[in-house]
Amino acid sequence: MTTEETSGLNAVKKLIIETASSLGFDDCGFSEAGFLPEHASLMEQWLENGFQGEMGYLERNKEKRYDPTLLVENTRTVVTVLQNYYPAELLPESSGYKIAKYAYGTDYHPVIRNKLMLLLAEIEKVTGPLEARVFTDSAPVLDRAWAEKCGLGFVGKNTCLIHPRKGSFFFIGHLFLPIALEADTTAVTEYCGTCRRCIDACPTGALVAPHQLDSNKCISYLTIEYRGDLPAQLRNEFNDWIFGCDICQDVCPWNRFAKPHQEPLFALKPELKAMQKEDWDGLTKEQFSNLFKRSAVVRTKFEGLKRNIDFLK
Repeated sequence: MTTEETSGLNAVKKLIIETASSLGFDDCGFSEAGFLPEHASLMEQWLENGFQGEMGYLERNKEKRYDPTLLVENTRTVVTVLQNYYPAELLPESSGYKIAKYAYGTDYHPVIRNKLMLLLAEIEKVTGPLEARVFTDSAPVLDRAWAEKCGLGFVGKNTCLIHPRKGSFFFIGHLFLPIALEADTTAVTEYCGTCRRCIDACPTGALVAPHQLDSNKCISYLTIEYRGDLPAQLRNEFNDWIFGCDICQDVCPWNRFAKPHQEPLFALKPELKAMQKEDWDGLTKEQFSNLFKRSAVVRTKFEGLKRNIDFLK
């Protein structure tokens, strides 16, 4: 590669970093695309243990999950971005029930995707049209693995990506590029040490060991992904969570560094803030549609959320 070509690629990388920041992303990293042998092995063992529950999609397209060049041909670089979603305002205790912080506002999928598309458009102003793809929890991509590989954090005992200066309340997005940009190769050390606050705090015992989450016991999985009857033996362990669960993040010492996000679309909706226990208990399908329009909560559907509420009555 000539000096001129190298200089050009360095300029593209600098442009990506600056544009990502201007779009409101909280951090950005670069990895060389390729097979992830260690993460593939860990994932295979996790699946063999049956920890995926009924999430059969995790068993499909595994080869593409472990190697992005099989998912998008000619991918040379994986650009990974983080978007903070830690709220400035929490759902009031008077609401009687709890939902995960990431679902307080607008569904993150289109928000992050639109920002990534804007980022790609800026890149293409310099490079010309590229056969590139953007992803945010929307394809067989090992999100935390790529974030960890490019030095954006480490995967903690609670299985969340932990940024050593900003905590773990982040959405992860990726841009697959067909150009070879310099990779960020400085790994972040796993700093959990002897701490086991997340493991000890999990009321259902879903964290069966450090870095090992059994979805079959996870409140988040059971209230969102699982479609069957909720396990009666766990009724008293749900701690009023009706959509998702933040316990293993809330108790993590690293989240003392978490600061409120600056994305208005992720703010707690006034209608959601006003909900009281009796409102939740009497929730109708029409009210659900109005309350959670363009929200991640629609994933569980009205029937699923109603099941969760009724389970805790």
